[in-house]
Amino acid sequence: MTYQDVLRELAGAHGVATRYTASDGEEIIVTDDTLLKTLRALGVALGAAPSAEDLAAALEAHRVAESIRPLPASVVAVAGDARTFNVHVHDGAPADVRILLEDGSERAVHQEENWNPPVTVAGQAWGEATFRIPGDLPLGWHRIELVSGDVRHECALIITPARLSTTDRYVEEPVTGVMAQMYSVRSEDSWGLGDFHDMGLLAEVLAKEAGADFLLVNPMHAAEPLPPAEDSPYLPTTRRFINPIYLRIEDIPEMQQLDAETRADILELAAELREMNRSADIIERNPVYQAKLDVLHEMHHRGRTPEREEAFRAYVAREGQGLVDFAAWCAQREYEQIHDQRAHGIAPGMDEAVNFYMWLQFLCDEQLAAAQARAKGAGMKIGIMADLAVGVHPGGADAHNLAPWLAPDISVGAPPDGYNQQGQDWSQPPWHPVRLAESGYLPWRNLLSTVLRHSGGIRVDHVLGLFRLFVMPRMQPPTTGTYVHFDHEALVGILALEAERAGAVVVGEDLGTFEAWVQDVLAAKGVMGTSILWFEGSPTVEGPRLQHEYRQLALSSVTTHDLPPTAGYLAGEHIELRERLGLFTRDAADEDAEDLEWQAEVLDRIRETGSFAGTELAETEFAGLERGQRGSIPELMEGIHRFIAGTPSALTCISLVDMVGDVRAQNQPGTTKDQYPNWCIPLCDAAGTPVLIEDLAGVGLFHRIAKASER
Repeated sequence: MTYQDVLRELAGAHGVATRYTASDGEEIIVTDDTLLKTLRALGVALGAAPSAEDLAAALEAHRVAESIRPLPASVVAVAGDARTFNVHVHDGAPADVRILLEDGSERAVHQEENWNPPVTVAGQAWGEATFRIPGDLPLGWHRIELVSGDVRHECALIITPARLSTTDRYVEEPVTGVMAQMYSVRSEDSWGLGDFHDMGLLAEVLAKEAGADFLLVNPMHAAEPLPPAEDSPYLPTTRRFINPIYLRIEDIPEMQQLDAETRADILELAAELREMNRSADIIERNPVYQAKLDVLHEMHHRGRTPEREEAFRAYVAREGQGLVDFAAWCAQREYEQIHDQRAHGIAPGMDEAVNFYMWLQFLCDEQLAAAQARAKGAGMKIGIMADLAVGVHPGGADAHNLAPWLAPDISVGAPPDGYNQQGQDWSQPPWHPVRLAESGYLPWRNLLSTVLRHSGGIRVDHVLGLFRLFVMPRMQPPTTGTYVHFDHEALVGILALEAERAGAVVVGEDLGTFEAWVQDVLAAKGVMGTSILWFEGSPTVEGPRLQHEYRQLALSSVTTHDLPPTAGYLAGEHIELRERLGLFTRDAADEDAEDLEWQAEVLDRIRETGSFAGTELAETEFAGLERGQRGSIPELMEGIHRFIAGTPSALTCISLVDMVGDVRAQNQPGTTKDQYPNWCIPLCDAAGTPVLIEDLAGVGLFHRIAKASER
C-alpha cells in the first residue's frame, strides 16, 4: 500500500475521517498533515515525520492491543438486547464472567461458540471467548467481571432505554414554551443581570400570562471562579457545575447570620447595582460578580447554623469527588490570582477556600431547585429546560480535572459553511473516544445527572457531536480540520438513560452538516430535533418546508440565539452585521439579495396557510418586495409565530426577545468580544428601552405573540 493508503487506514482505525462532505456538497479530502496531528492528539505514537513503515507499525500495534484486551472498554446495550461481547485471556486459561448489577445482585452470562484461533503476542498465546448478556437486564449502571486464574478485570455494562418514555406525552399533547438568555432578563431587584430568583419569576409570568409550559434558558455552567470571567455561556470552565454569578444574595439563608450593619451595607450595595437594571448599556459581568463574591465571602466567614451545615454536608457527600476537584481547582485559581496581584495580603488556607467554592455550588443547587419548583408551581408541565454546551474552555476546570478523558491538542469547531464562510474554532478540547469508554463513561454520566437534577428537560447544543465532532489541530484554522467519530450508541443511550431517570425531555440541536440517518437514530431514541423556520427546506417541493412537513419529534421555533431577533432578521440585521464585521467571503449585496429572496419564499409559504388572515398581509405576495415594503413588522411576526404553532412539532418555542420587539443579536458566531459584544445584550424593546420582568404583562406585543403561539 502507498503511504497515503496506510495513513488513511490508520486514521479510520482511530475514528478519524479522511474525507467529508462540505455544506455545499463538495467532497473535502483531509490533508496528511491534519491526519497526523489529529492521530497524535489521540495518543497514537508517531514521530515528527513518520515513514510508511512507522504508520504500518502503529496500525499493527493498534490491532494487537485490541486482540489482547481482556474486556471491552465498556459494553453499552439497549434494554432487551441480548448482545454479545468478546474477552481475551491467555490461551487455555479459564474465563469466568459474571454481571454485577448496580443493586448488588449478580447475573450469569451465556458463553457462545467462538472458533477464532489464538493470537500470539511477544511469545504469549491469547485466546478469545464470546459471551452473551441476558436480554432482561434492568436499566442502569452495572459491571462485567472477568476472572482468569489470579487475574481479575472489570468494565462497565450500561443498559439504556430503547426509547425515552417522556417524549410521547408531548407528541400526543403538544406544548409551547419560551427561550431566554437569563443574564439579559432582569427584574427590579436584580443586581444588574438576571439571576435564579428572576428565572423562577420569569417562569411564573410566562406560565400565567403566556400559557408557556417550559422556559428554555442559556447554559448555567460555571465560568471562571473570580473576575475577569468569560461572557459566553457556551465556553464554560465546567459543564457539570453552576455559575454563582446567578445567585440572588437576598435569598441565601446565611444572610440572616450577618449583623444588622453588614446587612444594611449589602442592601446599599444592592441598590447601587439595581440602577443598572434600567440601562440599555452592554452588560458588564465582572463588577456584579465581584460584588456578589465579596458578600458571599463575608457570609461564609460568619458560618452556618447546624441545620444548614448538615444540609451542606449532605450535598457534598452526594456530589462526591467531582465537586471536591472542581472546588480545589477554583481555590487554586484564586490563590494564584491573589499571589500574582498581591492585592489582598496572605491568601486564606486552601481548605477554607475549597469549602467556600463547594458551598457556592450548594447555594446554586438550592436556588436552581427553587426556580424549577416555582415554574412547576405556576402550572408549567416541563418547567425549566436546561441547555448543555458542546464543550468547555481549554484552560478551565474540566479541561484540568477531566484531562485523562480529553484530547487537548485538537480543538472543536465547525467547518466553513453559509453560516460562517471561514469556519469556526470554538477552542474546546473534545472527549477522547476510547479513554471516555474506558472510564465507563462516568464523566458523561456525572455531567448529565447533575444538569438534569432540577430540570424538566435538556437541550443538547450541537447534539451531532455525540456522533462526530469537527476538530482542527490547535491554533490552526478550521479549513485544516476533519471529523472524529464517537460511539453514538453509547453517548446517546446514556443521555436517554439519565433523562429517563430524571423524567426529563431531551431536545437535540441538530442543525448544521450531518448525514440523514443521524436524525433517524435520535428520533428512534425519543430525542427531539430542532427546527428553525429560516433554515427549513421542503423534502418534497422546491422552497421552504410546508407547515405539515415539520417534524413531530422536534422543538420548532422561528429563531435561535445565534440569529438576530425576528424583527432584526426581517430587517436584514444579520447581513449588515456580518458585512460590518468582515465575515463574508463574497459580495454582501449578493448575500442580501439571496437572503431577501429566501425570506420572501418563507413568508409566501406562511401566507398560503392563512397565518396572516385578518390583515393586509393575507393578500400580499412577498416575492420581489424590498424589506421595507413587506408590511408591519409586528403583524409579520404574529403570522410567523402562528405558522410555527400550527406545525405538528411536539414542542414549539418563542424567543423572549421577539415578544418585546428586540432587534439586537445576542451572539454573532465566529466573533470575539472586541468585534461584537456577544452574550452581553440586555433585553430591550424595539426602541432600545430596557424591559424588565415586571414590565412584560404590560407589553402589547408580548400578548400578541403569545396569543399567536397558542396550540
